[in-house]
Amino acid sequence: MGFFSKLKDLKEGLTKTRKQFVEKIENLVSFTKQIDEDFFEELEEILIQGDVGVNTSMELVEKLRAQVKARKIEDPAELKAVLKELVREILGEETESLNLTGQPLSIFVVVGVNGVGKTTTIGKLAHKLKAEGKKVILAAGDTFRAAAIDQLEIWGNRAGVDVIKHNEGADPAAVAFDAVQAARARKADCLIIDTAGRLHTKTNLMEELKKVRRVIEREIPGAPHEVLLVLDATTGQNAVQQAKIFGQAAGVTGIALTKLDGTAKGGVVISIKAELDVPVKLIGIGEGMEDLRLFDAREYAEALFE
Repeated sequence: MGFFSKLKDLKEGLTKTRKQFVEKIENLVSFTKQIDEDFFEELEEILIQGDVGVNTSMELVEKLRAQVKARKIEDPAELKAVLKELVREILGEETESLNLTGQPLSIFVVVGVNGVGKTTTIGKLAHKLKAEGKKVILAAGDTFRAAAIDQLEIWGNRAGVDVIKHNEGADPAAVAFDAVQAARARKADCLIIDTAGRLHTKTNLMEELKKVRRVIEREIPGAPHEVLLVLDATTGQNAVQQAKIFGQAAGVTGIALTKLDGTAKGGVVISIKAELDVPVKLIGIGEGMEDLRLFDAREYAEALFE
């Protein structure tokens, strides 16, 4: 898929965010006669409402002030392009690819609270990796809910990949151990391990996640190669708070941000990048199997502002 085709899909996926965020900026710029303190205050409010976050919004506005002064900008119409530059600066230029360096097996552990689209993301990721020619196995490590095991099996069938499972209530670390053995025996390229939808306040569940990691590391030094935290974009700044807590407890290496197409809070991508030292690696922009994409900062900025 070419850049402009992907951009079109992403623009459609960001429709609600564009209306909440960019259209308000465009209206502000269009009806502003001069760049003054009232303009900057109103812009900051729009950014905060678009879930860019208070700190990041203030930082963006301060940088914009500096650019206005440095470039001697007097026409408000020029500010949209400058703001786009500043957003791209925060997001960076590079696409963060998944770490598939594990030899011969790459192991991903997927974490996140219930209801964020974790199992769906795992299924779509399995489909994506299989389409790239990799042999993928899933592990049903969320043993607290029978429904979670069943749901993962359904997604495994859709993606055409094997699922390693135990009964409800089994030790998730034992599931992880068996999954690693099965992945080795079947010469898989990638093993994706689901985990319980932990509320970050449940200390015992966090300890269990650490146990799962220890089992994996003992079997394959250097693994897991990714710990992906699934966040729901519709929760806005709450997603940032979840990321902070999970990042500390689970050693998160990347974020999969779901439901971007269903929210006006897509500005949270900017906030996550600015406030956390964890890259957004995957974004969900629809319900189809193909709608999980590698996050591309350049594409995102273009889709948001064009």
